[in-house]
Formats: sequence, C-alpha cells, structure tokens
Amino acid sequence: MSTHLAQIWRHPVKAHGRERIGMVTLETGHALPWDRVWAVAHERSGFDPGQPAWTPPGHFSRGASVPTLQQIECVTDPALRTLTFFHPDRPTLTIDPNDDDQGRDFIAWVAPISPGAKFPPSRLVRAPDTAMTDTDYPSISLINLASHRALEGRIGRPLSPLRWRGNLLIEGLAPWEEFDLVGRRLKLGAAELEVVEPITRCRMTEANPETGQRDADTLGTLRHGYGHQDFGVYARVTTGGPVTEGDTFEVLP
Repeated sequence: MSTHLAQIWRHPVKAHGRERIGMVTLETGHALPWDRVWAVAHERSGFDPGQPAWTPPGHFSRGASVPTLQQIECVTDPALRTLTFFHPDRPTLTIDPNDDDQGRDFIAWVAPISPGAKFPPSRLVRAPDTAMTDTDYPSISLINLASHRALEGRIGRPLSPLRWRGNLLIEGLAPWEEFDLVGRRLKLGAAELEVVEPITRCRMTEANPETGQRDADTLGTLRHGYGHQDFGVYARVTTGGPVTEGDTFEVLP
C-alpha cells in the first residue's frame, strides 16, 4: 500500500463542526486554512476580547463534556465568509461568524445541544493572528489510519476515525509509526511539515460522531493496551504549498 493522504478535514469552530475538503493550500507557520479560526468561549472563560490571543483549551466549550457536539457538521463559504452548521436536532444555520449579532445566533443555536456542559456557552470569539488549536503554536493534526484500525481491533468493533477530529488522515504507515516521526520532516504534496509531538486525548474521542453518544472507551483502551493516552501527532508547516487528497506522503532524510 502506498503512503498517501487519504482525507483532509477542517474544523472552523473549535469542537463545533467538521468539513471534508479535497484540497488545501498550506501556509508556512500557520494552521490549516479556516481551521479552528473561531472558538466558543464559556461563561467562565478568561479569553480577553480586548486583547485577543491564543488561549488554553479549558476556556472554551469542548466535546470532552458535551459529546453531542461531535455530531455538528459545517460548510464554509470563503467567498461570502459564512459558515453553515448542521445537526440532526437543530435547524440548519448560516452565519457570518465575524458579525457579533450572528455570533449570538450561533450561541442560541448550540445551547440546546450542549447538555452537561460544566459552563454554558457564552460567545463566539477569535484571535485574528492565530488559530485556536489545542497547542500554543499553529498546529496541524495527523492521524494514522492503521493505528485507528489497531485500536478498533482492541475495542472489537468499527469506529469512525472522525472521532479524532484530525486534519490529515494518512494511509500506508504501519500502526503507531507516526510516533516514530516526532522530530522528522515530511513532504506532503508540495508542502513540508515537521512533526512536533503526540496528541494526548480527551473524552471527546469516546463519542460517536453519528450519534453524539459515548460508546467506546478509547482512553481506557489506549492506557491499558498501549500504556499511554496518545493518538495522532501534531505538526508544523515548514514549507507551504498545495495539498490534495491522494498526494504521496514521504518522510524526508
């Protein structure tokens, strides 16, 4: 099997929606375009709208406590700068996320599907100069589909790889080979990336993206089966360029 990029996904609002795209142009030092540009600050968030900057994940509504967020899908329209959201229990909603009034419309839309949240969603925010990734640097997450299948085997039934909320889903590596790539450079399409670190996972991965219900002990299986709670790796873009599903994935010397 050739090593190649199988799927590309972006998540415009942190933990609130996913969108599959066939190609993307990566930029040096940036996250995936339109990925995690916005986040949902909860009522206890310390995000400062007067000095917007990257803020740790705990300041935002996340699927770790609200598994129903896994069901949200979205479509971006870069020309109109709009986002359209879909959820089986809510009407379709299209907003301009940079419009404060429409941002409040989104909070009203997502509140009914946020049961169990430790702190209720409060406002839609962004930091213009950086993405709201889970890392304090602009990162892109890589998922090894062979590792996903290995975990499926331990759990004993099929799982959607979308529960990992990765950006680039890679086919053709050996199971868990991605961890050996930390510190290595990769060529993907016309772009190059440096793998920085493994991704330590939270309870959002226990939730089924179709049902929004916790139905798999992903964290326990990782801990007991492999001795860690990591799945996938974070990478930085070191050389920008277009990347397309099906592009060859190569580890550089």
